[in-house]
Amino acid sequence: MRIAMWSGPRNLSTAMMRSFGSRADTAVSDEPFYGAYLKATGDPQPMADAIIEDMDCDWHSVAEELRGDVPGGKPIWYQKHMPHHMEGPISIADFPDMRHAFLIRDPVRVAASYAGKRSKINPGHLGIARQREYFDLIADKTGSAPPVVDSHTILTSPETVLRKLCQAIGIPWDAAMLKWAKGPHRDDGIWGAHWYDKVNASTGFGDPPGALPELDEAYLKIAEECREDYAFLARHAITAGSNDE
Repeated sequence: MRIAMWSGPRNLSTAMMRSFGSRADTAVSDEPFYGAYLKATGDPQPMADAIIEDMDCDWHSVAEELRGDVPGGKPIWYQKHMPHHMEGPISIADFPDMRHAFLIRDPVRVAASYAGKRSKINPGHLGIARQREYFDLIADKTGSAPPVVDSHTILTSPETVLRKLCQAIGIPWDAAMLKWAKGPHRDDGIWGAHWYDKVNASTGFGDPPGALPELDEAYLKIAEECREDYAFLARHAITAGSNDE
């Protein structure tokens, strides 16, 4: 089984990759289209040249590998994808046999976290509009809403939400998903040296976040441009309650 988790940046996405990577039955991949995106767009992100040099930057070659043999011969392959990376000839439609899920976060929190790591962002960098586009494509194809998880709810009730996510995807629950080893992991992209300081210091999911951070006018405008799409996806998100009706 291949699981494609479509997440915006600064969405708890690396912690989720750590969580699935803690399962003995699961291989993980970290943003496999990042190099292709950087080469195609010239987006001046930190470590861009080193990332392009390190990765396979051919869209079709990467896609073929992701549809190929699972690393280590494991039965589950968790792939961490950024929807805003999909600026080339490959899209979610090229992976019809994968189980697709979506990881979301309030755009104010995303903008505040993302802004601390780079000097300039735009609404497209948050990836929320494309998450909604991809959600609609999968829902139309399958006739039902694909799983959506909100990082806030995961941090509030990690075991409950992860159990429900596993059930929705069709894999057994594994308590190993709640803990991981501190420090960099072998499956991390080389960009982890810039982006993964907090998750590398962790051994599990952190505390629930507090009040929404304050943003300056420019970043607040970016967050608010993503508000409608986030609200749509949030209505479909797994809850921590006894049921999701």
